[in-house]
Amino acid sequence: MKNKIILLSFIFLTSISAISQNACSTYYPFKEGAKFQITSFDKKGKKESVADSEIISIKNNVATIQTKISDDKGKETTTATYEMTCDGDGISIDFKSLMNPEMLKQYQDMEVEMTGTNIELPNNLSVGQNLKDAQLNMAINMGGMKMNMNINMVNRKVYAKESVTTAAGTFDCFALSYNTEMKIGIKQSFEIKEWIAEGVGAVKSETYNNSGKLLGYSELTSISK
Repeated sequence: MKNKIILLSFIFLTSISAISQNACSTYYPFKEGAKFQITSFDKKGKKESVADSEIISIKNNVATIQTKISDDKGKETTTATYEMTCDGDGISIDFKSLMNPEMLKQYQDMEVEMTGTNIELPNNLSVGQNLKDAQLNMAINMGGMKMNMNINMVNRKVYAKESVTTAAGTFDCFALSYNTEMKIGIKQSFEIKEWIAEGVGAVKSETYNNSGKLLGYSELTSISK
């Protein structure tokens, strides 16, 4: 994709696909050592990046997930870590997972404050269901000059049940959609479609511009316990 800021579905949300289901989370993993891979493609199907993720620890119902991102030639470009909490009714994903780790490198020597609301997914999904919005607010102090960045996930809903096939297999999925609104001086908005399977997690996502044109997509390409 040309806009590398958009990782709401391309790296983090889709890179937490479940290896197994348990009593705590129906759709997302809560098993230490679980590994999964998400591959991202441009609109023509050319591979752009690969995200390899692993649950490195679980403590007090909080899973820490590490994701290593490589380019289309297999060269590692960045590593990011975020958290996911399970409360028995569903999962809550750290709002910081909305931020592209490659972009954060630009501000590593600056004062950065991030606030927001987590991404929630209940264990019981049904067609027609509305889901809670999520947001990330980032304030950057650039040596006396301040910049604000906002990312919002809005209009989240479950709109269908569909079968999806990727390199990792064929899955019966709930289809979700939402709008991503970003403001970094200029406001941009995109539509995201995502497919989530019980006991597997997110297996595919697609990103569209305001005109309904596909910008790129990502798929689950491997899972292992």
